[in-house]
Amino acid sequence: MLSYLIVGSGYRAEYFGRVTQIWSGLFRALYLCRSAEKADHLKRQTGVDAVLTADEALAFRPDFVVVAVDRGHVAEVAEEWAARGLPVMTETPVGDTEEKLRRLCRLQQGGARITCCEQYHRYPILAAGIEAVQSGEIGTPQSMYISLAHDYHAASLIRRALGTGDEPYTVQGACSRYTTAATDSRYGAILDGSAAEEARDAALLRFESGKTAIYDFSPLQYRSYIRARHITVRGDRGEWSDTTLYGLDSRNRPVRRSLMPDIPEKYSCLDTQYLRDLRKTWRPELFLDTQQDEYAIATLLLDMAAYLEGGPSPYPLWEAVEDARFWFRLEASRR
Repeated sequence: MLSYLIVGSGYRAEYFGRVTQIWSGLFRALYLCRSAEKADHLKRQTGVDAVLTADEALAFRPDFVVVAVDRGHVAEVAEEWAARGLPVMTETPVGDTEEKLRRLCRLQQGGARITCCEQYHRYPILAAGIEAVQSGEIGTPQSMYISLAHDYHAASLIRRALGTGDEPYTVQGACSRYTTAATDSRYGAILDGSAAEEARDAALLRFESGKTAIYDFSPLQYRSYIRARHITVRGDRGEWSDTTLYGLDSRNRPVRRSLMPDIPEKYSCLDTQYLRDLRKTWRPELFLDTQQDEYAIATLLLDMAAYLEGGPSPYPLWEAVEDARFWFRLEASRR
């Protein structure tokens, strides 16, 4: 059973606690937070105990530390725990300045084990599409449109879908603002007809190889009944569009198939009734929800076991650094 310390007490930190509830036979966790009030809240929300001091946290003897604090302090807290000799998995982004990214890279070069919990590519339906593209079902991927996730999350998906790795690219971007009806929130539906500001980023990425990506996203898309989320990856022999794959067979005849949100055998121990029902009651629109997010996080946590034994990183630091740098460039393009 893997044991991990969760440093943080906010909304994202709660995800890591819920994972231990859902898969209690695989994980155990403890929170480290700053106040008794936060500790009580976390216990009520996730069922996971919390402590208030580093000494109490170390007595738990965690296999690794999950840093789930606000993004302005992720890098510093990761450095602190890496300096104690513990492997670290950070929330996203891994750092919010170039200097912080460089410091983490230097720490890793000195032997620290630092990885990142970038989970979007592990959502079952997105993983199915990425696998289809990487296996050549649409030929060579050339361009994509992504209106699915913000900043660093989008960068991770773009790199996997287009196979660009650390290839150089340019960014041309702009931000527009609109008034849009508010319909949903973290705390439930909004039915009073009130308005919200929709800030929408649009950016064109041009890679050195000639591949391109169009990024088009507003945070409102995460919780809205009137804003959809989309992904399209185009290759020279077909395209992946949301939950459908279009291509050509060996005789160059057009074929089309629906992508199913599958669970790889490696992660069969994480399968739940909810995920089985999702696959049975497949829906044609792209649907990403909390349960799939928790599963995606759990796959990364499960992969920490091999990483602790000297195996591959669940999400390498260099990728997390590249994701953050895309965010910086997008921010700069707005000015």
